Amino acid sequence: MEIPAGLRYSKEHEWVATEDEVATIGITDYAQEQLGEIVYVELPAVGDKISKDDAFGVVESVKAVSDIYAPVSGTVVEVNQELPESPEMINEDPYGDGWLVKVKVSDASELDDLLDNDEYEELVAAEKE
Repeated sequence: MEIPAGLRYSKEHEWVATEDEVATIGITDYAQEQLGEIVYVELPAVGDKISKDDAFGVVESVKAVSDIYAPVSGTVVEVNQELPESPEMINEDPYGDGWLVKVKVSDASELDDLLDNDEYEELVAAEKE
């Protein structure tokens, strides 16, 4: 299981990579492993506003349907257009081609509430016990 350094993580297993005011959001390697083979993804539209801790999308796998929760608040500026046709990209490359949305962050202080890779690793270890 991969937990890259330099990203921030939510307790709901989303990752965030920030560049200037834009946050790229995806689900973690651990989350996609727990879900199994992903067969469907529902994402917001460009221009939609998302709020921290609220569901903004859905991932459906052969095992379950799961909400995707916003790790930060902001406005969607880009959506991964390839995912509806190729949702398995989340399984194959969760931190690369499997990203979900890019959001213009409205409150940068929310990033401080997220976990670093070491803290996230501890969270995952505790969940596996």
